Amino acid sequence: MTSSDAPGPGALAGLRPRLPSPLCEVEDARFGSRGVRLLLKRDDLIHPELVGNKWRKLAPNLDEAAGRTVLTFGGAYSNHLRATAAAGRLLGLRTVGVVRGQELAGRPLNPSLARCAADGMRLHFVDRSAYRRKAEPETLAAVLRAADAEDAYVVPEGGSNAAAVRGCRALGGELAGHADVIAVACGTGGTLAGLAAGAGVRVLGVPVLRGGFLTQEIRALQTGAFGGPRGDWSLDDRFHFGGYARTTPELEEFAADFEDRHGVPVERVYVAKLLYALVALVEEGAFARGSTVAAVITGRPFPERNDWSGPGAGPAASSGPVRRTAPSDRLR
Repeated sequence: MTSSDAPGPGALAGLRPRLPSPLCEVEDARFGSRGVRLLLKRDDLIHPELVGNKWRKLAPNLDEAAGRTVLTFGGAYSNHLRATAAAGRLLGLRTVGVVRGQELAGRPLNPSLARCAADGMRLHFVDRSAYRRKAEPETLAAVLRAADAEDAYVVPEGGSNAAAVRGCRALGGELAGHADVIAVACGTGGTLAGLAAGAGVRVLGVPVLRGGFLTQEIRALQTGAFGGPRGDWSLDDRFHFGGYARTTPELEEFAADFEDRHGVPVERVYVAKLLYALVALVEEGAFARGSTVAAVITGRPFPERNDWSGPGAGPAASSGPVRRTAPSDRLR
């Protein structure tokens, strides 16, 4: 593809995203018994292939790439790698995925990496030690040389950089005035960093990794994007269930039950932990009676099902005004 054929600024808009994404109320007795309304911000319905926060993060980065090869990073089951590969196919962009784990190079591709390859992404596997040092200039330069992608536009793991954070600020704007507390699952922290800057209300982040490092990461992302901290946000580190992509029978049972109750697909790596956290918090009395909590649904399960018909799935879902209730000051 020549530079004249490359997608220019705003090229993703031609893919007809569903923006603003639907905002739907669900009736859940665990919240209703405490006098709390639960809204779902269905970012998983933005686009069938560039789902949720991946759209919001990738759109500004692909604009900045201006048609160059896009190189990014992820693990063997990375949602971000799949979204980047899909964007490359849809826009005719070359993509390279740097995958954590050199030992995977000689094995059959798992379904997630196979999807990336089918979408045209060239996979480059690196050992885990080098992967941990990928942000160091010398290591990054060596990875780019080895991947034959020295001129590529580099998007960090999870897609979180200043451009992505600014892209996620619109999510806060879409929710402003609709909820007293907004909650989102956090991996690299980019979605929360942007959301908090645009929301105007308290934002709760639920990290899906253990380690307690995200506070500094989010502050750094906001400084890079906006010049300093923005918004009223906090993290609750209790709901990672052992770490990234880890689960337990209890979490699986909870996610399946939520799907049965509300007809909403529950992605297990992020969304299940977020919703579990909110149920636990409402039962602890963390939200004031009469308040409204909005949960951002950032993704869908992979592989995906096509028979979901819950809140927000159909054309009647509301993306307009939702009744405002009294503010909450009891989020811990």
